Amino acid sequence: MAGGGAPAKADEPQPHPPKEQLPNISYCITSPPPWPEAILLGFQHYLVMLGTTVIIPTSLVPQMGGGNEEKAKVIQTLLFVAGLNTLLQSLFGSRLPAVIGGSYTFVPTTISIILAGRFSDTSDPIERFKRIMRAIQGSLIVASTLQIVLGFSGLWRNVTRFLSPLSVVPLVSLVGFGLYEFGFPGVAKCVEIGLPQLILIVFISQYMPHVIKSGKHVFDRFAVIFSVVVVWIYAHLLTVGGAYNGKAPKTQLSCRTDRAGLIDAAPWIRVPYPFQWGAPSFDAGEAFAMMMASFVALVESTGAFISVSRYASATPMPPSILSRGVGWQGVAILISGLFGTVNGSSVSVENAGLLALTRVGSRRVVQISAGFMIFFSILGKFGAVFASIPAPIIAALYCLFFAYVGSGGLSFLQFCNLNSFRTKFILGFSVFMGLSVPQYFNEYTAINGYGPVHTGARWFNDIVNVPLSSEAFVAGCVAYFLDNTLHRKDSSIRKDRGKHWWDKFRSFKGDSRSEEFYSLPFNLNKYFPSV
Repeated sequence: MAGGGAPAKADEPQPHPPKEQLPNISYCITSPPPWPEAILLGFQHYLVMLGTTVIIPTSLVPQMGGGNEEKAKVIQTLLFVAGLNTLLQSLFGSRLPAVIGGSYTFVPTTISIILAGRFSDTSDPIERFKRIMRAIQGSLIVASTLQIVLGFSGLWRNVTRFLSPLSVVPLVSLVGFGLYEFGFPGVAKCVEIGLPQLILIVFISQYMPHVIKSGKHVFDRFAVIFSVVVVWIYAHLLTVGGAYNGKAPKTQLSCRTDRAGLIDAAPWIRVPYPFQWGAPSFDAGEAFAMMMASFVALVESTGAFISVSRYASATPMPPSILSRGVGWQGVAILISGLFGTVNGSSVSVENAGLLALTRVGSRRVVQISAGFMIFFSILGKFGAVFASIPAPIIAALYCLFFAYVGSGGLSFLQFCNLNSFRTKFILGFSVFMGLSVPQYFNEYTAINGYGPVHTGARWFNDIVNVPLSSEAFVAGCVAYFLDNTLHRKDSSIRKDRGKHWWDKFRSFKGDSRSEEFYSLPFNLNKYFPSV
């Protein structure tokens, strides 16, 4: 029969049924593992989030004029603030096991502030560092108001009400896949360390559980600790054995285990505090540019929240819970500005991937990891030991975690009609544009040293260049627009886009599973009915 097919026979294989909650998760949000296991899992989350926490200050602080001592203090502050924000998000925000840490989205705007001409008249590098830091703080404080207002007012709830599984696929997929530049390119900076780490973690997590069937989930659940310890020792042996003596400075910086400079520079005990670098300074243009970076982080974090809820085996997130999580993420950016972390805050994508690797989505585990963040941020010398893990080892972990998050986005296709040409167009066009547009902007910037939009006002350049350089932002916006404007009133379209699966979770009240996952503690829901 042309254009169709015969009815399915009774003995033909049936497709896998869609699952609102991801099956085969060992511990969901509200079912914590035993305390010894939970502590080890929390330590793993701490190790994983160290990558972004160390890489961003290591890149930015020297450009600001700071040395190893300032770099160590900024890392301590970023770690301390991440612990606070993770606790706040898991207790009062989305209630998901989401780690709130540093974000690469804010880096281009921060670099624009660093390159501002008004700091060039300062000859003392430390004083220049402090002036730039105070300017970044002021921009972050202003930018935080965007997410705070959108989240706590319920405006973001009204936006996310129109999300469907179809429009979520490009957004969540490119939240993970869009970070490919931090994966194998980072491994290749020291391939003799990065590649063994990548091979080892895949072998331990995916093959060892089937080779040694102990039934206790030791290898798949603690693959990060096993692999990092082995490769870290191997990297140290290469260092002390003189394998990198005489090599190029860039190679030594990536490969050696004694070049971070953090252990000697970090104080034994130090408690970060607000305004530790002085009173923030404010510039209108830089504040607007940072607000755009904050909006891009908001969109990306929406996808990351959805990914975390999936890997925690929770029900689909109600729009009000997403809005509440965004509001508290705005508070996280405000705290980052007050303390001076040189960077804004968003949901850690790598830690979302770790949930998938361990199959443990317990809220308690992430709260324990927040405790490790705060503890090691105060005990600077001890925290600096773990912060000195070579970057290629972290990049190898990213390859796995970002892939998990990206594939988690693809899993929402189970709710959509893949035989619909409308579905194919929206899915294919949004993903293609999400990859193609940022590729043009990033390639142009790499060649010319500035973005395609290049005027005399750096803040205006960032307002245009930063969002169009984000794969997840471009793909998510294109998919959202097309899904809500393209033949949406057709009655059959609602099922094609998978909206009928999510509509019953529009409010978490009345659904016992959603109430269990997302209700605030201490009976606080009655004080926040709108969010």
